[in-house]
Amino acid sequence: MKRGVKVSHNVIRRLPRYLRKLDELTEAGVSRISSGELGRQLGLTPSQIRQDFSCFGEFGQQGYGYKVTALRAEIASILGMDRGFKAILIGVGNIGQALVCNFSFNQWGFELMAAFDVKPELVGNEHDGIMVHHIDELPQFLDENHVDVAVLCVPKKHAVAITELLTSHGINAIWNFTNVELTAPESSTIVENIHFSDSLLSLSYFVAQDIDEKAARAARLNK
Repeated sequence: MKRGVKVSHNVIRRLPRYLRKLDELTEAGVSRISSGELGRQLGLTPSQIRQDFSCFGEFGQQGYGYKVTALRAEIASILGMDRGFKAILIGVGNIGQALVCNFSFNQWGFELMAAFDVKPELVGNEHDGIMVHHIDELPQFLDENHVDVAVLCVPKKHAVAITELLTSHGINAIWNFTNVELTAPESSTIVENIHFSDSLLSLSYFVAQDIDEKAARAARLNK
């Protein structure tokens, strides 16, 4: 990354999209792509793509475009996928169990070390090779192991208390699925709040807009 360059959140949010697309291109046997073609496939302008990449350096060549595997490696490095981050998961309910069993943390550069819950029927079991410990063991585990990220899937009523425990033990970041808007203003912990409803309601807005526009066009034609 260029020194002194402040990268906007919008640019950071687009990087995983680039990564996924480059993975698709690699699987399809594409070795080189222009900013114009990449933009066409992602619904972005070529200038937007060049501007995004310029925040981190010069990855392409004029008249040649981008080498797909090299650009993918650069973006993966920018996103920290080569850092070997350590993660734990707290709350092995429906969402937590789905993440443990179906989400490939390793693919995205994270090692999922352990999971924690309070239910006796879950504690001591393994899910996809990840041992479920009792939540009472969490403080000692954090003291004895370096953990970068906690994936939080506990019931809403426990979200704040668990967050306070995590921040007090120096957790770098929390990936929050509790549907509570968590903040950690008294610590350096980074919180990424995930609300499934946000995406659904955004979709709802666009569907409503589309229906209204079609109705308006039909009304004009029928005049």
